[in-house]
Amino acid sequence: MLRIDELDIAPPGPGEVRVRFAAGGLNPVDWKIRSGRSRIQLPLPVAVGREFSGRIEAVGSGVDDLAVGDAVFGSIPQGAFADLVVAPASVVARVPEGVPLDVAAGIALAGQTAWDALESQGLHRGDVIVVSAAAGGVGGVLSQLAVARGVHVIGTAGAGNHAWLRSRGVEPVLYGEGLRERLAAAAPDGITAVFDQSGTETIETALALGVPPERVNTIAADATLYGVRNVGRGAVHPPTLDALAALVADGTIELPVAARYPLSEVRAAFERLETGHLRGKVVVVAD
Repeated sequence: MLRIDELDIAPPGPGEVRVRFAAGGLNPVDWKIRSGRSRIQLPLPVAVGREFSGRIEAVGSGVDDLAVGDAVFGSIPQGAFADLVVAPASVVARVPEGVPLDVAAGIALAGQTAWDALESQGLHRGDVIVVSAAAGGVGGVLSQLAVARGVHVIGTAGAGNHAWLRSRGVEPVLYGEGLRERLAAAAPDGITAVFDQSGTETIETALALGVPPERVNTIAADATLYGVRNVGRGAVHPPTLDALAALVADGTIELPVAARYPLSEVRAAFERLETGHLRGKVVVVAD
């Protein structure tokens, strides 16, 4: 039921900017909204897309810190996959020199979700954490953020992503049958916290290993069923976006692009997203 349509785009209002779309990052929440499986209920028809990057082509009154021509990235609740995106200036940040726009397109939602989830556990250098789907959009950023802070990260992923995880300082572990035994062997002195991006397997394994429920955070399952935490992204926070972009620019965080599709082939991009098993993000780019 996903189709391309033509809409009139209003000029930016007070405190808004209008951005010429360069690229947009897809996230699991996008296919859940598209399929009707999301807890986010939106009246149809829904304009899809939440992450974007591009260049500002118009600014509304009261916007003093951004200008026409600035390369920016950001996130809005819906409608980011369009030739022109109107957004509050408060939800965008500048793209640093050296960061391609298709990479910047995947920072805002996945990056801040990872940042906020990690911050919720108050970790310290030397802590040992488990991150599921550690090569995916949120998991990949969260893992690298934690490594940069001196945390020992064990990441679950398919075998094809293990070499990449090692290159980013993450100890890879295969998911699936036998996960409990593999995690116990990888963390003989115990696990400080677990961050789940994949679902019930990770949560049930963590609890079976004695990780306290308040030290398990999921964004992929119903936390209330297990009594664990459910900290995802809070309100868009431009200083956090600036910090994330700087970490991408200096190489601390690598954001792989698993696949690129032109905006006119957005349906194919969603189909690729829904197959899962990604390293990084699926991105749509301007035709």
